[in-house]
Amino acid sequence: MSIDRLFRLSEHGTTVRTELLAGATTFLTMSYIVFVNPEILSTTGMDAGAVFVATCLAAALGSLIMAFAANFPVGMAPGMGLNAFFAFTVVGTAGLPWQQALAAVFISGLVFLLLSLTGVRAWLVAGIPASLRAAIVAGIGLFLAIIALQKSQVIVGNPDTLVALGTLHSHEPLLALGGFLLIAVLEARGVRGAILIGILVVTAFAGLLGYVDYQGIVAAPPSLAPTWLQLDLPGLLHRDDGTPVAVLLQVVLVFVLVEVFDATGTLYGVAGRAGLLKLADGQKRFGRALLADSGAIIAGSLLGTSSTTAYAESASGVQVGGRTGLTALVVALLFLVALLFSPLAAMVPGYATAPALLYVAGLMLRELVDVDWSDLTESVPAALCALAMPFTYSIANGLAFGFIAYAALKLGTGRWREAHPAVWLVAGLFILRYALA
Repeated sequence: MSIDRLFRLSEHGTTVRTELLAGATTFLTMSYIVFVNPEILSTTGMDAGAVFVATCLAAALGSLIMAFAANFPVGMAPGMGLNAFFAFTVVGTAGLPWQQALAAVFISGLVFLLLSLTGVRAWLVAGIPASLRAAIVAGIGLFLAIIALQKSQVIVGNPDTLVALGTLHSHEPLLALGGFLLIAVLEARGVRGAILIGILVVTAFAGLLGYVDYQGIVAAPPSLAPTWLQLDLPGLLHRDDGTPVAVLLQVVLVFVLVEVFDATGTLYGVAGRAGLLKLADGQKRFGRALLADSGAIIAGSLLGTSSTTAYAESASGVQVGGRTGLTALVVALLFLVALLFSPLAAMVPGYATAPALLYVAGLMLRELVDVDWSDLTESVPAALCALAMPFTYSIANGLAFGFIAYAALKLGTGRWREAHPAVWLVAGLFILRYALA
């Protein structure tokens, strides 16, 4: 079978050349994850080299599933925000070993798959108000921002004010802020792969200044053994350290909620921009795409990484003409090629990935324009949701505060009928979590 027939290129008004270009464009805009994800997850004690391999393999596998199952031009990889929740909330705050955190990702993938098969996923997405959906994205952005500012030492701890401005005479904050400005300028000028360029330029400057030891560029991939099949499902389900069941349920609930909103919203946006939802089989293929991303989450947890999701950066490939799964196939192949660049990934310091986190955070904040600021029953819960994430250092707390406040305000103003049953369900689960904690 020819590539044209396999991916129905002629039917979609595209060519092999266009799809190859779209795939390369999408890869360049999302490839920063191979540097950022190991940096974040290694804070939990996970082997950075193994996480690098798991990240590349999970991205390649997820994109392959998307290419052949749904024929969508969507790249997949471990999600930003979800990796931060995994590292800094589930492991850092809740105290779960990373092996049990991987088990929670696995369970969330199974739940995600079940929700997709039964149609509950669509019910949940339709039931959550637009203001809270926007606040969740913006809040995760703020959470990423505070992580970035900490990693680069732009902000430091202070016993009197909690946080304070760091010493700007040291190389970490100066290089990080310079990298952030470089990324923003390149993005504004329409340069593809601006985030990746920013990371590499900061790393190169750090090396020239003697702060990074050169380890080479290309080498055989590190061993995946330290993370492969290391998820501890029995340990998660039978914890004997006094961790309340409600806390474990909250971990899975937050993974599922963020996965639902993140992946579904991205798929709708990218597929809609490509005009794929208007096709005769558009909705059927969209359903397959939903199953693809839930399957990729399960596979990623087995490989040893946090939740895999559809990437909004796929819109860059659509912009240059990508319309089919051939675009996603190119993304998958390029992530496999990226496996050879593990020495480069090992050299990238935290303050080189911080500019990427900070820039992505800024992009996520623009979601706040979708909040109805004229309605206090919508805007107050949204603001509380977004603000609680960075200030409690927990995506879970932000979600809880937002949903509970939304339900309470709608009930208190006599407008309880405006809240979808999904809101009451999620708010009730979070109240139960705090009651049993």
